Amino acid sequence: MADLHINLAGIKSPNPFWLASAPPTNSGYQVQRAFEAGWGGAVWKTLGDPILNVTSRFAAIGFNGQRVAGFNNIELITDRPLEVNLKEIYETKKRFPDHAIIASLMVEPKQEKWHEIVKRVEDAGVDGFELNFGCPHGMAERGMGSASGQVPELVEKQTYWAKEAARSPVIVKLTPNITDITVTAEAAVRGGADAVSMINTINSLAGVDIHSWNTIPHVAGKGAHGGYCGPAVKPIALNMVAECARNALIDVPISGIGGISNWQDAVEFILMGATGVQVCTAAMHHGFRIVEDMIEGLSNYLDEKGLASVMDLVGKSVGRYSNWGELDLNYKVAARINTEVCIKCNKCHIACEDTSHQCIDILTGENGNSYLRVREEDCVGCNLCSIVCPVDGAIDMVELERQLPPMTWNQRQSAIGMLGERDLVK
Repeated sequence: MADLHINLAGIKSPNPFWLASAPPTNSGYQVQRAFEAGWGGAVWKTLGDPILNVTSRFAAIGFNGQRVAGFNNIELITDRPLEVNLKEIYETKKRFPDHAIIASLMVEPKQEKWHEIVKRVEDAGVDGFELNFGCPHGMAERGMGSASGQVPELVEKQTYWAKEAARSPVIVKLTPNITDITVTAEAAVRGGADAVSMINTINSLAGVDIHSWNTIPHVAGKGAHGGYCGPAVKPIALNMVAECARNALIDVPISGIGGISNWQDAVEFILMGATGVQVCTAAMHHGFRIVEDMIEGLSNYLDEKGLASVMDLVGKSVGRYSNWGELDLNYKVAARINTEVCIKCNKCHIACEDTSHQCIDILTGENGNSYLRVREEDCVGCNLCSIVCPVDGAIDMVELERQLPPMTWNQRQSAIGMLGERDLVK
């Protein structure tokens, strides 16, 4: 059996599956239930000055029969007194000493505020802190959350203030509501962050009821933007994790968050540089027991790959992620249709004819039956036909025999500068 233990910036847990700071980690009762189910760690729902929450606060986006493909919320940080949370953190850590408890914190951007809350929370026995610079709604309007997280100088300064008071590792949770997340990640590192976590939720409006004209959700006929998460945000989160993982200036561990619903998703994040992952929406959709399948699936996967530890998997795909200018322009693939599997729905032909490169023909065989064939010389290998095809195995993207040596756009431009474009073509 592969070893699933992780060490993220000094925070140890029996497996890489943590619950994210959110409704599932709102109380000691919930976190203890989660640990009993098998979760390796939990980031306690954000602590700060308790607030009042509205009573209509969640919404979900379904797609093609899948419920909760995306999830939206306008819930804020803890609405329970700090003393109550600290008592429950202490009790939970005492009962589960080998599980990771990380306290999510959010206060005003003032040095004394950060010092005060860090010292008080650390005395409860937490294994680390996660500074919430990502919440995009409610708290942001008060100058906290993403309002701080979108300003690199504030990220650096507040991280530094937290580190001044903390003895335990400090993770900085970053907002995706920014042009380039590496800028704020670098600022966190300059401030002394021991790790970064990403992504927090994305600014969103879940929908509008076209009959009542109310927003979804609405509070007495009024709506507000909320935070978007769930499977729909996974590609955005994975990209941001990868961008930070390949940035030499962000030389700290990453906790990956965003749409992770199963062990396969977790493996993708770990391959792209995350030491561990945090889960919220999937747990809210299916309950804490989903971690059992995650643990079993990851363990079996590592055994199949011959890896002794999940830590051996961290970042293995980072080196394969680069800028577009480093991609091989002479690498060619083309679509091939398996006529024995094809059901002749013609979706590939329609997609190619209307929106791609018109290289799939409908032909008639000797028996009078029609069939589809790709003109490989005209196929650009865009993958669209294989994407829209409803039958697995009906269309393969096949690597073609190489006609030219590898050449990137950057190499091409460099050669043009030295030889001139006419000589390069020759």
